[in-house]
Amino acid sequence: MEQTSPAPASVGMTARQARTVELIIVGVSLLSLVLLFQPFSLALYSVGAGLVVLAGLAFNLVPLCTPGRTFGSLAKGALVVAIIFVVVTLLALGSAVLYSLYLTAG
Repeated sequence: MEQTSPAPASVGMTARQARTVELIIVGVSLLSLVLLFQPFSLALYSVGAGLVVLAGLAFNLVPLCTPGRTFGSLAKGALVVAIIFVVVTLLALGSAVLYSLYLTAG
């Protein structure tokens, strides 16, 4: 019986690819902190503030950066993190609106 190789879509990340993704996430985290605490430019500070949020969310994907795991699985994890972020943001904005209504009614 002849063995066939698995389909390319089901082949997971190699150890090098998993480590590269992990290092990119850590690198973005470090870059965001450097930009956030630099004292020279308000524009760089703004970029750093946005990157801190992005890096914090992306850091949740580090446990998924393992050899053998597919990029599709990593993308699903990123989608879950993004959905949770959107829901929490909407809840926070909704509670702020309700609080402002409470203050104006009293």
